[in-house]
Amino acid sequence: MTRTMTGGCQCGRVRYSVDLESDDAYWCHCRMCQKATGGIAAAFVQVPVASLTWESEPDWYQSSPIARRPFCSACGTPLGFDFLRQGKDIDLTVGSFDDPSAFKPVAHAGAESIHEAWLDTRDLPRHYTATTPSVAERYAEVGLGVPE
Repeated sequence: MTRTMTGGCQCGRVRYSVDLESDDAYWCHCRMCQKATGGIAAAFVQVPVASLTWESEPDWYQSSPIARRPFCSACGTPLGFDFLRQGKDIDLTVGSFDDPSAFKPVAHAGAESIHEAWLDTRDLPRHYTATTPSVAERYAEVGLGVPE
């Protein structure tokens, strides 16, 4: 069953819609993705290029001789990964979707660079943004609630 999902960058300048047939996503742990996102891995959804519509165009960074990455130059949001010569599929960052909750990881790529200690964190204490005083109080000071 195909469904249309939307997403974009943090500031809203870059937007996209994509027709998806699967909830499959994957983690890429390679050093390029770690550097590109500033995280321990990048979470991606692979989609056919033909099913993706950029409502407003992203900026592109050629991150290697074989790939480029869409991003927003205004807010810095990483939006994906694209092989230069493949042309059939593109990977979009899970976090850039408006509702990423449906996606389920099905694989690890770039496994040579996995940081094992970060994989199973279920026993760590959980702190919620809206009840973290250092965040909630700052938003209250400027007359706002904590964003979702």
